[in-house]
Amino acid sequence: MGFIDNLDFLDDVRRMNKRQLYYQVLNFGMIVSSALMIWKGLMVVTGSESPIVVVLSGSMEPAFFRGDLLFLTNYKEEPIRVGEIVVFKVEGREIPIVHRVLKVHEKSVCFAFILLFILGSLLLLREDGSVKFLTKGDNNQVDDRGLYAAGQHWLQKKDVVGRARGYVPYVGTVTILMNDYPKFKYLILASLGIFVLIHRE
Repeated sequence: MGFIDNLDFLDDVRRMNKRQLYYQVLNFGMIVSSALMIWKGLMVVTGSESPIVVVLSGSMEPAFFRGDLLFLTNYKEEPIRVGEIVVFKVEGREIPIVHRVLKVHEKSVCFAFILLFILGSLLLLREDGSVKFLTKGDNNQVDDRGLYAAGQHWLQKKDVVGRARGYVPYVGTVTILMNDYPKFKYLILASLGIFVLIHRE
C-alpha cells in the first residue's frame, strides 16, 4: 500500500509543469512569511520575546502539565506579584523555565550624585526601587535557587520572558515529540512541505 502511495506522489510531481511548481514554492514561502509576521506582531502586542511557550516538564503540576501551551505577556510597568506564574531565563540554560513566584524582595536604593561648583557643592539624592524575586515549581519540594546561575539567589525583572495569561492543554505535545525525537521533527516538516507543493487548490 505504501509503495502505491509513493507511485501516486511521483505521478503528481511529474504532472506539475514548471509554472505550477513555481507557484507552489511561492505559496509555501508566503505561508512561512505570514507565520513569521504573525509571530512578530504577537511579540509587539504582548511585549514578550516568546508570546507562546510549551510546558516541557511536570514541575508545575497540577496547575500545568507537560505539553500545555501557554500564552504570555510581559508588560514592564506591571509589578511582580507573589503567586503569579512567570517564564524566566537563567544564564547557562537554553530553555526558559515556567514556575511560580514564591517570594518578592524589594529594597530602596539610594543614589548620591555630587555636583561640584566653585562656591560649594550640591548633593542630589534619588531613590529607586530594586525588585528581586524567588520562584518555585508547584510540584517541586524546594525553591529554584539550585536552578539559578552560580552565586545567583534571586531573579530580576530582566530575567522574565513573560507571565502566563492563559493556556490550552496538551496542544504543545507535538513540540515535545519534535524535541525528543529529531527524526519526527524532520518528518513533520517534510510532510508539510510536500503537502503544500502538491496541493492544487
